[in-house]
Amino acid sequence: MAGLGADILALQEVDHRLGGRPAALPRALAEAATGLVALPCALSHHSLGWHGQTILVRPDLELTALKRIELPGLEPRGALMAEFGGRGTMLRIVALHLGLLGRSRALQLAAVQAAMSHRRVMPTALVGDFNEWSSRGGHAALGPGFHVHAPGPSFPAARPVARLDRIALGPGAHLVDAGTYASAPARIASDHLPIWADVRFGD
Repeated sequence: MAGLGADILALQEVDHRLGGRPAALPRALAEAATGLVALPCALSHHSLGWHGQTILVRPDLELTALKRIELPGLEPRGALMAEFGGRGTMLRIVALHLGLLGRSRALQLAAVQAAMSHRRVMPTALVGDFNEWSSRGGHAALGPGFHVHAPGPSFPAARPVARLDRIALGPGAHLVDAGTYASAPARIASDHLPIWADVRFGD
């Protein structure tokens, strides 16, 4: 996480799935190592995220809205939508972890799109584990305004072959560069390699 040098980190599976869902990633350690702060998305002080999702951001980014989005499907899933403003810049980040079934993923992206449709228009990036093995299709529910980028093979981390982790950019969000982060620690920290993207927001 520290090696990425990111302004914003969107993470999945930061909490254990059973019981009170205690954090699997210590908040203080994550914040100290990265210089970022975790958004207040957890519903209890034991957890770091919500449905396993969390977003860490630079301390000077001004959070203007934070919304938890329940996602439909056979297994419990959720997404986090964070909006930022200040200094003439607006941007929206949605952290998500889509389901294993294609039908569920379509419904979940439709739910995210519906949630965004009730918000102010602003440059938007959806980022996370899309669980989509196909290199084409699977994203129609986002609409034609979104372009989905798969920066590189990210799963499984030891010998990555599948581009499951992706970023979808809406109008006003422009991809400058992207890739996977394949350092030695990254290969053992998770079953997925991190993806990174350099994104320019606004005109």
